[in-house]
Amino acid sequence: MQEQVDREAIAITVKASKLTGKVLWAVCRSVGRQIANHHKAAQTPQGKQSAKKLMNHKEATSNIPLDGDTRLFDRVARKWNVDYAFRKLDKGKYLLLFKSKQIDDIQGAFKEYTKLYVKRTQQKQTPMTEQVKQAEKQAAKERPQHKEQTRKREVGRE
Repeated sequence: MQEQVDREAIAITVKASKLTGKVLWAVCRSVGRQIANHHKAAQTPQGKQSAKKLMNHKEATSNIPLDGDTRLFDRVARKWNVDYAFRKLDKGKYLLLFKSKQIDDIQGAFKEYTKLYVKRTQQKQTPMTEQVKQAEKQAAKERPQHKEQTRKREVGRE
C-alpha cells in the first residue's frame, strides 16, 4: 500500500515570499492543468483512426485523394508515425485525411507508398513477349478446330 501511495504522490515546491490561500490555489490549479494535459495527450489516438476521432483532435486537417490499396498505405504510414483516416468516396476511391501539422511526414509516406504501388502494379502486368506467346498458343488451338469445321461443311455439301 505504501509503494502505491509513493508512486501516486506528487511533490510540489513553491517559492513565495508569503504563502497565502490564493497562491496555493493558483499552484494547485496549474498542477491540475498540467496533469490534465498530460492525460489528454496520452488519450489521443495515434496512427489510423476514424475520421470523427481525427477531427476531434481540434487541429487543422488536410486531405489527399487516394486511389488504390489502403492496406499498403497503412503499412507505410506506420513507419512514418502519422495520424490519418480514410473516408470512402466510391469503390476503390478514398479520401485520405490527416493533420496539417504532419504534412512533411505525409509527403514522405506518400512518396514511399507510390513507389511500392507502382512496383506492385508492374509486377502484376505480364511482359509483352509472354502475352504474344499466349496469343499464339490460343490461335494455334483455334486453327485446327476451324479446319475440321470447314471439312465437315465440305463433306456435308457433297
